[in-house]
Amino acid sequence: MATQTSVRTYGLFINGEWREKTATDDVLNKYTQEVAAKTATADEQDVKDAVQAAKTALKTPFSPYDRYTVLIKAAATLRARQDELGEVLAKEVGKPLAECKGEVGRAALTLEVSAEEAKRIHGEGIPVEAAPGSEQRQAYTRRFPIGVVAAITPFNVPLNLVCHKIGPALAAGNSVVLKPAEVTPVCAILLTEIFEEAGLPAGRLNLITGEGATVGEWLLSNQDVNMFTFTGSPRVGQLIREKAGLRKVALELGNNSATIVHHDADVETAATQSAQKSFNNAGQVCISVQRVYVHDDIYERFLAKMKEVTEGLVLGDPMDAATDIGPMIAEREAIRVESWVQEAVDQGAVIETGGKRDGVFYQPTILTNVNDDMKVCRQEVFGPVVAVSTYRSTDDVIARVNDSEYGLQAGLFTNDLAFTLKAINEVHVGGLIINDTSGYRVDHMPYGGVKKSGTGKEGPRYAIEEMTEEKIIVFNG
Repeated sequence: MATQTSVRTYGLFINGEWREKTATDDVLNKYTQEVAAKTATADEQDVKDAVQAAKTALKTPFSPYDRYTVLIKAAATLRARQDELGEVLAKEVGKPLAECKGEVGRAALTLEVSAEEAKRIHGEGIPVEAAPGSEQRQAYTRRFPIGVVAAITPFNVPLNLVCHKIGPALAAGNSVVLKPAEVTPVCAILLTEIFEEAGLPAGRLNLITGEGATVGEWLLSNQDVNMFTFTGSPRVGQLIREKAGLRKVALELGNNSATIVHHDADVETAATQSAQKSFNNAGQVCISVQRVYVHDDIYERFLAKMKEVTEGLVLGDPMDAATDIGPMIAEREAIRVESWVQEAVDQGAVIETGGKRDGVFYQPTILTNVNDDMKVCRQEVFGPVVAVSTYRSTDDVIARVNDSEYGLQAGLFTNDLAFTLKAINEVHVGGLIINDTSGYRVDHMPYGGVKKSGTGKEGPRYAIEEMTEEKIIVFNG
């Protein structure tokens, strides 16, 4: 499966076998910028073979309990190898090691929850006998696997978000063709090894690596793929939806996440959590805090505390226990963030702290004196930048939060029940987090957005609903 040299080369996994390729892509250590691994570059025939293997595998029974057993074994192996996989993540993503180990633990839990849900897939009785003329009829529904699922995953959380697609898909009885991000594929490859060792039947999971746009086109053109599940940019998500036709698509496409801090909030807690959730993973998280709206009455106190916490964050080697923030995924992304911040400054924004780039590193940056039409507020920065504004009225701040193309999650710090209920009813997002930031997530909750943040839900139970088809059965007695 792999060539053991100073830099390991990984192959494709198709129909239960590892396939080596002459053409390869480099995977960089994001801190040192040295080549850490090489991965096979798939061609169109490889993609066709993977889809065919997935389709053929559906013909062999794979019972709910067998699915449960495989998923539980894979989850246990993830936990047993947490330190090893955490180091892999730290090198290929650039996140601090502690955060990466935490991701491995979450990935194991995602598979464990998926395993449990494999035994809970159910339908419901439908009272058709209540309709005049149907008194002698009975009906119920069942859910069936949708078939071949193409899972296309992002670079920022490349183990747990893979598990959020593979876990529910397998639990539902589907087969998967997995395409991980080309810049962070190694953890997905190791996960595929883990599933192989756990006894997953051949063809149920196939792994394809290569350039995203090319492989994505080949998958989209293959009519044997029944569903696409994608996490990434709105531009690519929209392209997938347009080309998928009538096939099912689940999309998680990001956000310019807002958090509101009302005048009655615990200022120190709100400022500390806002700083932490603005800059974890160098701000490269879909629900990272990007916009903070602070009530005028507490603005100065909030800003002072947020600056204090932010300036205490340490940039450095992800393998160093003292590091809070590692490099961005690529220098071009750090350069882009630098240009966005400079554009905001040219338009009147003030850099309260940060605002400097050093190669792939960008300092955690707080901007004030912003307006909602600046790129750093209007678009998704996906970097360590947060814009802090003030508000007076609840109507005004809700309108400003909603004045966005996105709607994944938002946060609200307040003890005001009336404002809380108003926000629940009026803030247009997929998830509203009370007395925490937009950045809160646990892996069994429903997770997904509105507007350009996507369609469909993650969280194993909810993803299984997306990845199955409902059939009604009616008996005429």
